[in-house]
Amino acid sequence: MKKILIATFIISIFISSCKKSNLVDANEHPNTILTTTEIDAFIKKQISIHHQFEWNMATNQMIWSALQHTDYILSVGYTKDGVENINNLLPNINIAENEWKQTKDFIISMVLTSEKKLDEMVTIQKIIPWDEKVLPVIDIVVKNPETIKLLRASKYVRYAEPLGYEPQEAQLEFKKDNHIANATSSSSGCGSNTATLGLIQNVDYSLITPFSKQSWNYIYHNIPKAWIKTTGAGVKVFFIDTGCEFDQENLGSAFNQGNSTGRTIEKIVTLPQSNFLGIATGPIETPDDGCGHGTAMAGACGAPRGTDGNACGVAYNCSLVTCRAAEDVYLDESREAKGVADAFTNAANRTDINIISMSMGRITSSSQIKDAIVYAYGKGKLIFCAAGTSFSWTSGWAGVIFPASLSQVNAITGVRDNNFITTCTDCHDGTETDFTIVMERFMDYRKPLTLSMSGDVPSTIGGSSIATATAAGIAALVWSRFPTFTRDQVLNKLIQTSANYPIRNASLGWGNLNADGATN
Repeated sequence: MKKILIATFIISIFISSCKKSNLVDANEHPNTILTTTEIDAFIKKQISIHHQFEWNMATNQMIWSALQHTDYILSVGYTKDGVENINNLLPNINIAENEWKQTKDFIISMVLTSEKKLDEMVTIQKIIPWDEKVLPVIDIVVKNPETIKLLRASKYVRYAEPLGYEPQEAQLEFKKDNHIANATSSSSGCGSNTATLGLIQNVDYSLITPFSKQSWNYIYHNIPKAWIKTTGAGVKVFFIDTGCEFDQENLGSAFNQGNSTGRTIEKIVTLPQSNFLGIATGPIETPDDGCGHGTAMAGACGAPRGTDGNACGVAYNCSLVTCRAAEDVYLDESREAKGVADAFTNAANRTDINIISMSMGRITSSSQIKDAIVYAYGKGKLIFCAAGTSFSWTSGWAGVIFPASLSQVNAITGVRDNNFITTCTDCHDGTETDFTIVMERFMDYRKPLTLSMSGDVPSTIGGSSIATATAAGIAALVWSRFPTFTRDQVLNKLIQTSANYPIRNASLGWGNLNADGATN
């Protein structure tokens, strides 16, 4: 851990940094822990009013209470003197530079001093679970309510929010809807990527050369016509998800087969070990997909057009990076938020990455994840995120979820094939939606084909997740067709050839993507 500044420097900065917080309720009792029911009700109310929840809406007491109900890890975004709009600077900040380093050290020292009032044995090593090397952010264990007050009153702190708190009622409902017995660890979105038996040729798929299955929904986006001009070669897509199943050879040893040649697939992991009170408590994570969701998403975008009868991806000649950033698609743990943020900065700093696709999200906003997305956007990456797929707690009232709600990403949702204006059974939509993908058949609810966890029989997966991976594949076709284009030029091609252009729909954005039109 970096050396802490001398005491006189800390004291002088602390005195100059304190200011009155307009969020502190004079009547609150900071040492009284709010219940999860109270916190969840407040979150739901704010989303109903503002269509989002950010922790700057909450009191110090609520933030401290949320920490008590999770793992005590507080995400602290910091800044230095003279910085007015940090979003414009994020892609070029060097946090190792002296002023940034001094600010970080000051904040850590302030937290440590405050926390020692509760526990004299606290050390820096015990309160920092992992270090941040790219963003001006500190993840730190906080137990003293006074620490929250000090941080939120400092001019050097942009935000201080629970990293892993998500509505507890929502977590329980999600697990119940997904038939998860263990309510202490979520497996949301997992377990469904198994082979779908009984698929019917010329109904569920078309057989294409050399011996591959083209999903039934590709024709609605003119993907086969686009293949005459481009197949995704030369473009690399970065998938932030639950990893990639080692047993699926079409995302491994058979990634190059048939009409898919000369490309690469890389499997990495950014999900940290389980951590409690600064101590690693779980095994070191691997890139292998223990969920199934990440494998399905990678397959929908880039599965080979092969000779084994399996499903063919939209951009079957693109290269892939699959990143295991979370255990499942509901980002309800601190380490998942950290894993996702690190995945975005990892992709951002790679010059070989064109497109980032993430079919995961959460109900509350995370400023740390937002920082990472702003960072990646500033590096010129084209980003797609899932608008959301409902479960009982969110059904009927929650719009586009975080981070698809951010302006730096393109929010994708799924629609049905009968009229293209009805979202899929569980898909979210809203003003933040940018594009739609046909991914649910009206007559029988059939979903698109993709790769299952192993073998050559495809699976069928739905929701805004598969819509997002499909959109990323279409974008790869466009960028492959126009390799000198910038992110904004590719995006303009997608917008100007979509079904609703030039009139953006209030809840479905520019509508269905048109791969053929965008590659002309």
